[in-house]
Amino acid sequence: MNIPDTILKKLENHSRLSVDDAEFLYENADLSELAVYADTFKRKLNSDLVYFINNYHIEPTNVCVYQCRFCSFSAREGITAWSKSVEEILEEVRSLDESITELHIVGGSNPQYDLKFYSQLLRQIKETKPNIHIKAFTAAEVSYFAQLSKTSSAEVIRELKASGLDSMPGGGAEIFNETVRNQICPDKISGQRWLEIHEEAHQEGLTTNATMLFGHLETIRHRIEHMELLRSLQDKTRGFQAFIPLKFRNSNNQLSNIKESGATDDLKLFALSRLFLDNINHIKIYWPAFGKNFASLALGFGADDLDGTILNSTKIYSMAGAEDQHPEMTVTEAIHLIKSCGFQAVLRDSKYNILMRY
Repeated sequence: MNIPDTILKKLENHSRLSVDDAEFLYENADLSELAVYADTFKRKLNSDLVYFINNYHIEPTNVCVYQCRFCSFSAREGITAWSKSVEEILEEVRSLDESITELHIVGGSNPQYDLKFYSQLLRQIKETKPNIHIKAFTAAEVSYFAQLSKTSSAEVIRELKASGLDSMPGGGAEIFNETVRNQICPDKISGQRWLEIHEEAHQEGLTTNATMLFGHLETIRHRIEHMELLRSLQDKTRGFQAFIPLKFRNSNNQLSNIKESGATDDLKLFALSRLFLDNINHIKIYWPAFGKNFASLALGFGADDLDGTILNSTKIYSMAGAEDQHPEMTVTEAIHLIKSCGFQAVLRDSKYNILMRY
C-alpha cells in the first residue's frame, strides 16, 4: 500500500518514527516494504555485518518465588526442581573450551540464592576464568537480591560489579504495559522498576540488553509503547547494546490456550524494531526462541546479531516447546547461516568488538 508522505520521508531520511507512525506501518505496510527499509537502516548502522559469539548459558536454579503465567521453566508440579551448588557451577565453567568468551547467567529467584551466594560465585568464576565476560542477572533477580539483603538495587549492582559482573542481560522486561503485565506476571517487578534498575546499571558503567516478550495478551500498540520507553531511556543513558524480541511459546505454561504468533507478525516486529529503535545499535535474533530457519529470515528484516553457539546449555525455550530442543550452533554452522543470507559473518566479543571476520 501507499505509505503517507510524512512517514515515507522519515523512512527515507532515517528520521525518528513516532509511536503512531510505527503503529500505522505495523498494521498497514507490506512486509516486503518493511524488509527493504529495515535492511537499509541496518546496513547504515552495521554495514553488511552479522555478529555471533562463542557463549555458554548457566541456569543455577529453576526454583522461583514468582509465578509468571507464561513461564515454562520454573519448578512446579510436573517440572523437576534443580539448584546447583557453587562447586557444580564451577565444574561446568572449568570444562569450557577457551574459545568461550561469555557466560550468560540467569535463573529463578530462589530464596536460598542471595547476593552473598552470587557474589561468591562471580568471584570464583573470575578466579577460574579471569578473561571470561560475565553477563548475568535480570532486573527481577537484582530486585529480589535487594529484597533478601534489605538493601537497594543500586547497591546490589555495585556489589555484583565488584565481584566480577561485566554486563546484564535484558530478561524480565516482558511487556511494560501494566494492565497486561498484571495478567501475565502479577507478582514480578513493574515495568517502571525494570527501567529504573537498568538505568542504575548504566550509571554504574555496565552495559545491558533489552527484551520484549511478545505474542501473548498484548496489542501492537503495547509493543510499540514498550519500545518507546526503551528508546527514551537509551536517549538518556546510551547503555543498551541490543534489543531482543522474545517470542512467547505456549507449551507447559498457564497461557497454553493462546495461539502463538505467526512468522509474518514476527518478521514485522523485527523490521519495526530496527526502524523504531534508532538509538540501539543491534537487533538480536535469539535463535533458540525462533528456530534456525526463522533466524535466517530475520537477518533480512533488520536483525544483525545471531546471538551465539550456546552449546546446549539453556533449557528455558526448549521447556516451552521451541523447535530446537537441544540448542547448539557450531561456529561453522553460524558462519554458513549468515553467509548464505548474503551477509558477512563476524565473531564478536561481548562489547561487539570484532574478533574474526569470515
